[in-house]
Amino acid sequence: MQRRGVDEVRQALADESVSLILVQRDHADPVIEELIEEARKRGIPVEEGSESDIWRMAIPGPEAAKILALVGRQAEASIEELLGGDGVVWLLVGVRFAVNIGYVIRTAEITGAAGLIICGEFSKTEQRTALRASMKSNRFIPVLWTTAKEALTKIGESERRLVSVEDVGDISPWDADLVGNSVICVGGEHDGVPQQVLDQSEQIIRLPMAGFVPSYNLQTAMGVVALEAMRQNGLGE
Repeated sequence: MQRRGVDEVRQALADESVSLILVQRDHADPVIEELIEEARKRGIPVEEGSESDIWRMAIPGPEAAKILALVGRQAEASIEELLGGDGVVWLLVGVRFAVNIGYVIRTAEITGAAGLIICGEFSKTEQRTALRASMKSNRFIPVLWTTAKEALTKIGESERRLVSVEDVGDISPWDADLVGNSVICVGGEHDGVPQQVLDQSEQIIRLPMAGFVPSYNLQTAMGVVALEAMRQNGLGE
């Protein structure tokens, strides 16, 4: 999650696990320099960006922030570390198009997810395309590429609940229980969530529809549920 501005970053360094500092280049603020020095002493990476970069990444507030901190996530986490931590994890199974994956990564990051597990065979070029489309959100959130078999095995070994989003579901997003450490699966653009994932799911969410084309695109389906999970977990308030 993000901590913005001098006061929040100072508090985060005192009380939380900070994994990254983002700071405006040429800020000329001695207090910020003290925070940067403290972060570097602890081995916390510090990245500089332009004023517009920091403005674009900062959660809106009454004043422009010149320093941001990332807490609660380790972008280089293993699948075991990700599933053993806190927060919603997104599982993508059968998704084919790299740009769609990128949009989902970006949505997961901004809605406070702990990370993503992406299942399928993707070339390095496809992975790079997805990360570019995500606006390089993988700097702030773990994005793991694996097989559905390994992912389901690791989820089964963890204490997490598996939830799927699919047309065969019998519960709406706002009636589903998304509090805590769920793994939420969205399926491919053509075939949806595989049956083996549905069989392992504790809840299957169906998005309400009122029109004639009986499906939402991947990003919309994921975004609706991600915002509801964010609301239920008290994030972004």
